[in-house]
Amino acid sequence: MPEYCIDPPSLEGLIWLGCYLTTGKHLAFYGAFGTVLLLLAITAPTALAFGFGGAMAARARNAPLRWFGKGYIAVVRGVPDIAFFLFFVIALDQGFEYLRHKFKCPDWDEPIRQGSDFLVCQAAKMPLGNSPQWVHEVYGFSLAVLTFAIVFGAFAANVLYGAMQAVPRSQVETAEAYGMTRRQTFWRITVPQMWVYALPGLSNLWMVLIKATPLLFLLGVEDIVYWARDLGAAKTPRFTDYPHGDWRVYYFLVLLVFYLAFTRLSELVLDRLMSRLTRGQATTGGEAQRKAA
Repeated sequence: MPEYCIDPPSLEGLIWLGCYLTTGKHLAFYGAFGTVLLLLAITAPTALAFGFGGAMAARARNAPLRWFGKGYIAVVRGVPDIAFFLFFVIALDQGFEYLRHKFKCPDWDEPIRQGSDFLVCQAAKMPLGNSPQWVHEVYGFSLAVLTFAIVFGAFAANVLYGAMQAVPRSQVETAEAYGMTRRQTFWRITVPQMWVYALPGLSNLWMVLIKATPLLFLLGVEDIVYWARDLGAAKTPRFTDYPHGDWRVYYFLVLLVFYLAFTRLSELVLDRLMSRLTRGQATTGGEAQRKAA
């Protein structure tokens, strides 16, 4: 922050606005955009991995594994996202602490459940009470990433399962006729060709994931929605050096522009990726490319 911002009440006009937009809270607000992008960068491949594993499990010959895969898809897709986020993060956090409690405090003789309270020894707390603030933030962010990955992994599993089933059976039979094993057929024939069928569904899922990032606010992560609501609310001279009225509409307008720009960029990238995947494929997109050529 520039030196002339030391005395905010004496500032006016653009100078006041420039100082206001460079306060510590605004820097945290700008950094929160990076938090959202980092969440997407980590969650997307993680959810895709969950989805691929779920789709493979749903197609497995082993009955218990197949039931598990189909159950994972059905249960997670059938629960509202908000309810799952609010429940699963608490359950996951308490599950970690319970396992650590059993390992680190075997001599504990008090009940863990005491009414509505969940009490474990201090050594089992995650993170520890004396841990730095960044450890608490990283832990909360990690829980959020895992929760997002599990939820959207179930939707990705459903998309990938359908894409695997959409690969022409004749392709698989030809591979088997050439002596390929079931595993070779899956990795060399089914997987390379399924992406062209899966990409439309995965594209929609990516857009939904972008729009779901404000749920970070529900998980205790200080994201852009949290800061927009906090900074935009009316402030009086008693609580801040930069008093102002209710400016939430302007802050949320910034978020609107950000999400619209990001989704438009995503559409352009996904369109090019779809064009690349359909090249040479026996699909409508591939046929259109052959006719254009």
